[in-house]
Amino acid sequence: MWEKLENMEKRFQELEEHMADIQVASDPEQLRKLGQERAALEEVVERYRQYKSALKTLEETRPMLDDTSDEEMKTLVKQEISSLESTLDARQQELRLALLPHDPNDAKDVIVEIRAGTGGDEAGLFAADLFRMYTRYAQNRRWETEVISSSESGGGGYKEIVFNVKGKGAFSRLKYERGVHRVQRIPTTEAYGRIHTSTATVAVLPEADELDISINPNDLRIDVYHSGGAGGQNVNKVATAIRITYLPTGMVVICQDERSQLKNKNKAMAVLRARLLESERVKQEEEEIKERRSQVGSGERAEKIRTYNYPQDRLTDHRIGLTMHNLPRILAGDLDELIDALATDDQAKQLAEQFV
Repeated sequence: MWEKLENMEKRFQELEEHMADIQVASDPEQLRKLGQERAALEEVVERYRQYKSALKTLEETRPMLDDTSDEEMKTLVKQEISSLESTLDARQQELRLALLPHDPNDAKDVIVEIRAGTGGDEAGLFAADLFRMYTRYAQNRRWETEVISSSESGGGGYKEIVFNVKGKGAFSRLKYERGVHRVQRIPTTEAYGRIHTSTATVAVLPEADELDISINPNDLRIDVYHSGGAGGQNVNKVATAIRITYLPTGMVVICQDERSQLKNKNKAMAVLRARLLESERVKQEEEEIKERRSQVGSGERAEKIRTYNYPQDRLTDHRIGLTMHNLPRILAGDLDELIDALATDDQAKQLAEQFV
């Protein structure tokens, strides 16, 4: 680890020297590339320099214990040494975390797909609850959300709803939500007060631009048709709904929520690119499963990542064994404590793989 940090600091110094060169400064493209590399190293190098500074101070402070016979001064020196050792431990942990490989998708906006699983109309209502939870969480973090497509079920629920979330760090936070979510509660239609169990699946896909994924226009079949459902006369009398079929795989994306055919097409293409990028990720990991199954499974109860138990006012995340209470607060979008715990666990696993 220390050799790697030394090499990073050396490279950082080289970059600063190159960027100060007159010839480099006159080449905007070269300056941009060097600037990007420098920016990627800056935080780690700064933390490493802070660590070395604290280490040097500690090495200079320790001999002071032998240089004085004054007990009060020795006590002060011991306190200073203890403080510096704590600082070094914290700095070392920060460096370990900073050296972990970053997910290249963490800075991306996301497309979230929520689908009702087992449980009939109750699963659709749960899907709607999850949608509200994520949109409120996005509001709390000042992210923007926009529905791309939706299919309603009975009682105000959703068979499926697809929406995007735009904002700094959206994927880095929401990626921990992908999987099967299970709810245990008494439906409003239950006459005998029995608890029902239902599921919904959540897929979180990083938005892909044209540089991330190349799509041959000849591989697309684009159909235009009249939108169905609510939306007013303008929606239904003009053919604005878009259905895109990706011919190599048969993947279909539908968008009809906008009154503009172009907007629907752009949204549908965004979903298609995100799904294809996810498919590439699955191939790279050599997982022999269908697209997005690595995230959402089949929706069966046994595959759950999390349980929302209403009678006990309890949420349990089965991946890390975390139990929390106050479901109304959580479903109102207060997810940071939960996501922080998942991120910390993820970092701990990466640290174990990297440095143990």
